[in-house]
Amino acid sequence: MWKMLVALLVGVAPVVAQENLTAYDALRVVGDHLGRNAVNHIISVSGTEGTPQPETWRVVLESPDGRGAREVDISHGQVVSDQPSRGIVGSAEGSKINTKKLNLDSSGAYSVASYTADKSNAHFSRVNYTLRTDERGDPVWILALQSRSGQPVGTIHIGANRGNVTRTEGMFAGATMEDVETDETAHEDVEEGNGPFRHTKERIRASFRRAQDGARGMFDRVRRSFVDFINRY
Repeated sequence: MWKMLVALLVGVAPVVAQENLTAYDALRVVGDHLGRNAVNHIISVSGTEGTPQPETWRVVLESPDGRGAREVDISHGQVVSDQPSRGIVGSAEGSKINTKKLNLDSSGAYSVASYTADKSNAHFSRVNYTLRTDERGDPVWILALQSRSGQPVGTIHIGANRGNVTRTEGMFAGATMEDVETDETAHEDVEEGNGPFRHTKERIRASFRRAQDGARGMFDRVRRSFVDFINRY
């Protein structure tokens, strides 16, 4: 009797959904598929409609023979596609990501972006991720935030080495993407006098700097070395 009851309960037990992989997990799958050295030839990593992590990651990397690039799609811990790349996402003609500088997994990038978005009162439901090199050759996470209906909310650029928010688009002071674009290395000169937008610009910059400071604290909590991660397997 009890055995029959247990069997019935097991049969109707709900299936617990498995969480989607992070970018580091996806790169480990690529290493298993193509050999550990493949992770040293990564050009970009991207995923769309993350809630918070995407169901499928696309990894673009140099071909082993040095001719062109290939793209590998990973979903649910398995390679679902491996083919020549149709286009390279990245700077400096697809420069490789220095994985020794990777200290931020996609889960950590999400935490930093969520904190930054919250400080700008930006509400989002889904995230598109891109990890590539910036103009200096350093790895950078670019997170494009979307509303539940798929409308753009804003974009956040996060250094994958030090976790610093280097740029935002479409955030702070209720501005749209066309209204404000901030960069930590850009210091716009404010004209002397009391122009109609002077105080607004100053307030936006101050809000952005405060968000940067808080994001650094968040990075300290979610920091994760890719080298340490990959060497544990």
